[in-house]
Amino acid sequence: MITGLNHITIAVSNLAQSLEFYRDILGFKAHVKWLGGAYLSVGDMWFCLSCDEPSPAQDYTHIAFSISEEDFHRFSERVLAQGVNVWKKNKSEGLSLYILDPDGHKLELHSGSLSSRLESLKEKPYPELEWL
Repeated sequence: MITGLNHITIAVSNLAQSLEFYRDILGFKAHVKWLGGAYLSVGDMWFCLSCDEPSPAQDYTHIAFSISEEDFHRFSERVLAQGVNVWKKNKSEGLSLYILDPDGHKLELHSGSLSSRLESLKEKPYPELEWL
């Protein structure tokens, strides 16, 4: 039986550049690096950078990371001041900043939770929403 999410691995074209982005700009904790990659963590999540040919999603697929509402604005301003590109404007519940990593992987910094999103759907449901 699946008990949760174990780790996330993304392909990166330049390990040093990606390590700098995730460690120095986003604040992930770096643990080890080697010729072909690096292991980091964010909260309790294991995050791997793997040297390969990146092929970022062209659709809405993205990785969202949690941030507190209290830290959101200060952190977002700091990230944007580093020249990080935005790929989408937030139109949903909670505070979100949608950014691209150096290889164009779509990321989101989000202050909400599944509970807060479900509550917001009671007030403003998506088209043809069906509660399961």
